[in-house]
Amino acid sequence: MSSMTWQVLNPYDQECIGSVELVDWPQIDRWLDEARALHEDRQARLPAHERIAILQRASVLMRERAETLAMQIAREGGKPIIDARVETSRAIQSVELCIHELFASGGREIPMDLTQAGAGRKAYTFREPIGPVVAISAFNHPLNLIAHQVGPAVASGCPVLVKPAKDTPLSCKSFVEILYEAGLNENWCRFVPCSDEVAEKMVTDPRTAFFSFIGSARVGWMLRSKLAPGTRLALEHGGAAPVIVDDSVAHAKVIPPLLKGGFYHSGQVCVSVQRVFVPRAELPDFAAELAAGAEALTVGDPTNAETQCGPLIRPAEVDRVESWVDAAVQGGGRLAAGGKRTGSTLYQPTVLVDPPDDADVSRKEVFGPVVCIYGYDDVDAAITQANALPYAFQAAVFTDRMSWADYCVEALAASAVMVNDHTAFRVDWMPFAGRRQSGLGTGGIGYTMADMSEEKMVVVNSPSSVR
Repeated sequence: MSSMTWQVLNPYDQECIGSVELVDWPQIDRWLDEARALHEDRQARLPAHERIAILQRASVLMRERAETLAMQIAREGGKPIIDARVETSRAIQSVELCIHELFASGGREIPMDLTQAGAGRKAYTFREPIGPVVAISAFNHPLNLIAHQVGPAVASGCPVLVKPAKDTPLSCKSFVEILYEAGLNENWCRFVPCSDEVAEKMVTDPRTAFFSFIGSARVGWMLRSKLAPGTRLALEHGGAAPVIVDDSVAHAKVIPPLLKGGFYHSGQVCVSVQRVFVPRAELPDFAAELAAGAEALTVGDPTNAETQCGPLIRPAEVDRVESWVDAAVQGGGRLAAGGKRTGSTLYQPTVLVDPPDDADVSRKEVFGPVVCIYGYDDVDAAITQANALPYAFQAAVFTDRMSWADYCVEALAASAVMVNDHTAFRVDWMPFAGRRQSGLGTGGIGYTMADMSEEKMVVVNSPSSVR
């Protein structure tokens, strides 16, 4: 093991709240050997009923420790405690969804007598674990993202090595330790905080059968280009989620969900509301209402129950968001709310009106508490602008006209379109996928379990019946 450590800082006050020791390559090399041997030894594989029992016990332990887990999320990740409690509940549900998927899983019959060539045969399929999984996770949902990557691996019968985000390793460590306490042998799940260089070596090793990545597009696509032949993968990156608002809908139905979708976790969500397109005649009133809502949000210590927006994960992120907003204003955008930092770790919920199309806030994922509003004269022009980026994830439409919603749903480049809801809506069993540069593959518990297993078919040539 390495003598190097990650110091874990509370992003609100920059106080050290813990540390984890980094794992070096020789140890990971041994663990990959162990994972491959576990997978190849069919006698060593855990039967489904044992995996179910482990996950059931893990769920019970998480429920018993829910408040401790939520406070850990708030302290290491800066997520307001009200939202950290929701994340903890979702993580518990994610574990339980793994169990549900095991009960619902199974093979299928393939009809053989559709042609004369197949007559006299029967065929069916079943699923096998794909092999060793390497998971690299992100900071913004430090417990539930781990549950989405590690839970399906355990449920599918795959050995898994998981590298948490450098800023938020404590929740990952807690989850892995709960699995051990629930009866999972350590050789099935390894907690692997390590340097980026070592992580790349682990990901691109030919012993890695499946690579699960949640994080920046730059890193994800780079690692994909270096994978060993045969390694399967799923990438989840970010976007710059668009919202199209119809002139038929009351602002009172739109503003509250946009405030939630835009400023939840201070915008540090891959499908956070970022670009809102409203009819130009309504732009002044709409911007004023959204700005008033943004200014009313409580910003501060994430462990306080009244806090709605906490800190950004690192002071450098505050610097970046501040520079992007300042450049957008200098380029002609109008600041309707916020636009200022509060110390080194907090940035005010910000509303920008008509920032330039070439500004960073219009072209890139802000990943901060910034919502941009653009006026449009023609909905097709708004849709064209919404679709113009190389990212596509979730989008939203607000309207009282179903035909208008249907038109936008068809035209928007997105893997999912929310009608009369914000772009950050998600439940853990639905498909969750980025298009274009926003990702590859589909997230969601059942979909990930399918990725981490492979279908095998059996064809039986039945002898002629004896009469």
